[in-house]
Amino acid sequence: MRNGPSSGSARTSLNRRDFVKAAGAAALLPGTAWARSFSGYGRPSASNRITIGVIGWGMMGPANTKAFLSMDDCQVVAACDIHTGHLQTAVGTVNTKYGNTDCKAYHDYRELLARDDIDGIMIAVPDQWHALIATEAANRKKDIYGEKPLARTIREQQAIVKAVEKNDVIWQTGSWQRSLLSFHKAAEIVRNGLIGTVTHVEVGLPGGHHDFPGTVPALMRKLASLPDKIESPAQIVPGTAAWDLAVTQPPPELDYELWIGPSKMEPYIEQRVYQNWRWNYNTGGGQLMDWIGHHGDIAHWGLGFDTTGPSEVEGHGEFPAANAVWNTATKYDVECTYRKEVTGYPVDVKMTIAGGSPAIGMGTKWIGTDGWVWVDRSGFDASNPEWAKGDSLPEDLRKVKLYESSEHRRNFLDCVKSRKPTIAPVQTAHHSTIPGHLGLISMLVGRKLHWDVKEEVILNDSAASELLSRPYRDPWRLA
Repeated sequence: MRNGPSSGSARTSLNRRDFVKAAGAAALLPGTAWARSFSGYGRPSASNRITIGVIGWGMMGPANTKAFLSMDDCQVVAACDIHTGHLQTAVGTVNTKYGNTDCKAYHDYRELLARDDIDGIMIAVPDQWHALIATEAANRKKDIYGEKPLARTIREQQAIVKAVEKNDVIWQTGSWQRSLLSFHKAAEIVRNGLIGTVTHVEVGLPGGHHDFPGTVPALMRKLASLPDKIESPAQIVPGTAAWDLAVTQPPPELDYELWIGPSKMEPYIEQRVYQNWRWNYNTGGGQLMDWIGHHGDIAHWGLGFDTTGPSEVEGHGEFPAANAVWNTATKYDVECTYRKEVTGYPVDVKMTIAGGSPAIGMGTKWIGTDGWVWVDRSGFDASNPEWAKGDSLPEDLRKVKLYESSEHRRNFLDCVKSRKPTIAPVQTAHHSTIPGHLGLISMLVGRKLHWDVKEEVILNDSAASELLSRPYRDPWRLA
């Protein structure tokens, strides 16, 4: 820290864009009293502000940063992005808020992390960069607020967990639904046994692709004169006239070489870079991996499965061509089995994760022997209408009380002070994401996987095991 300038369904609609818009305007609770100083880190006394460096100014980077800017007990002192325009906007946003020019701009995240006067880091970058930045930050003793999914592969996630634990730093995952009252109440209903023994969980996620930055229409106009009708980047493959028109030189304001980073070098196509990197397996994981850290995370929370996982996973999906501009699954169905002898739960639990399926709607639904409960950003419903009343369960029903957080970024700062775990620590993020990773691997190899939950290895399947990691392009290496 450094000194800074002085249901009947109950409807509670909140989507990703609502969360982004609300971040800067949310009414935030004051920070808790310091539990101890950072003497073990060689940092100043606890009376000073927490200093924050932000890495990434795309979708969630601005939202998270604006939330931190609204909190009096921290100060954003540095920003990093490899797009000069985005970086200028980031620094300008911070300096305008504080009325000074103290926030320093960085093109290379390593230079930002080398500063010993920065306490915490916010990471909101494409998935292929999560592991390299997060492990470097942890090894430099920075507390970390990192976006989900934890990483592009399971092996990269394991490296992050190891670095965070080794360096005893605080980690908060951007699985912010845990800090919303409706999701908290739904998970407590399940944990308190009000629906009986859970036998099945439905996790509904989006299907298809979504053009977040709105760059596709311009490309479609460009391709309109071609004889073959093209309606989506998922139809564009190498060796075609459409591909030749889609490929361009990177804009001078973007360091595309650094943006690709450890992933395989590919021709620059605008529609698979800014925010739409999610729809290319070279840089993202599609809707399945983009959302498993939300509704899949909540499913685990309700079951008490934050540090365990499925023993069997079988996935089926529909994919564009593997070399298409957008190549991630448009529809998918993943069946997971959580064995009672592994989880300690009374029975085996089946979990269905589906995207683009009319049979399973968005959200998380736990089905038990005595009832059910469903929650999504759009609402809350349950077999017992009384449960839909109020923001929380009556006290007499709350024998098990789950971790409470009123605001996700606020919770991170409070834990930086107290040195206690956040509501979404790194181990939880790792286990919440594993069903998605295994589901994708199962779809790619075309068969059921058997997963050793304790050892975290795929059993008797060398081809599938190879997909637990990915090759890094020179000169990048994950320590």
